[in-house]
Amino acid sequence: MSKSKTVTLRGATLHYDDAGPSSGLPVLLIHGHPFDRTLWAPQAMALAEAGYRAITPDLRGYGRSSVTPGKVLLADFADDLAALLDHLGIERAVVGGVSMGGQISMEFQLRHPHRVSALVLSDTSAPAETAEGKEFRNRLADRLLAEGMDGYAEEVIDKMLASYNVAAMPDVAARVLGMMRATDPRGAAAALRGRAERPDYRDTLAAVTAPVLIVVGADDVFTPVADAEAIRRLVPHATLTVVEKAGHLPGAEQPESFDTALLDFLAARVAAGA
Repeated sequence: MSKSKTVTLRGATLHYDDAGPSSGLPVLLIHGHPFDRTLWAPQAMALAEAGYRAITPDLRGYGRSSVTPGKVLLADFADDLAALLDHLGIERAVVGGVSMGGQISMEFQLRHPHRVSALVLSDTSAPAETAEGKEFRNRLADRLLAEGMDGYAEEVIDKMLASYNVAAMPDVAARVLGMMRATDPRGAAAALRGRAERPDYRDTLAAVTAPVLIVVGADDVFTPVADAEAIRRLVPHATLTVVEKAGHLPGAEQPESFDTALLDFLAARVAAGA
């Protein structure tokens, strides 16, 4: 059973879903840009049915959570999530995310390592932003504030999903487009400006002793399989799963494959030692 709730913390009102038994092992899943918590709906359902507690928040500036204009650093998102866990009375959780959500998970590991029982990193990358990337994100932030989300959403849908899935999976494409178009441009721009300043997480990952699951779509063009393999080299004990017939959002494109990888990892590497 999923309970949809709101809480105000650190100057933001966050909307989140809390599914599954309250006594279950907590799994916090962090969406990417420019999406919302419903990106994780298939995973939240699968986790809850398996007896886990799935917590899926809308980050500040996204979904139904309040907007903080200007710049929101990945550290701000990570501290919001730590405060949310405090509010829920959860000391440690499996922390995972896709794309920007994966980078927020790494930032959470950097800032709150004692609270991470395992990491799930989907379609993400660990190095600091490049000079070119910083310029691109700040330009895109300006554009979204000026034009809104529609044009950008149309431009990137065939990179968010594997291009062949846009036509083959019209329902998935419509769901992903709907999330992107509904995002407040001010929230998206603030996150882009903050993400442009992200640090290098490679040393953080190299020091992780908790179990780590790395997932990547076989045809991801934003963060390709090579990026996932680079994380695996940093974390030799990690489990790497490449999801076939998927792009940047394998949890949406191939939910059954993603869910199997996640549930198998939790059963073998996390729950057994909990």
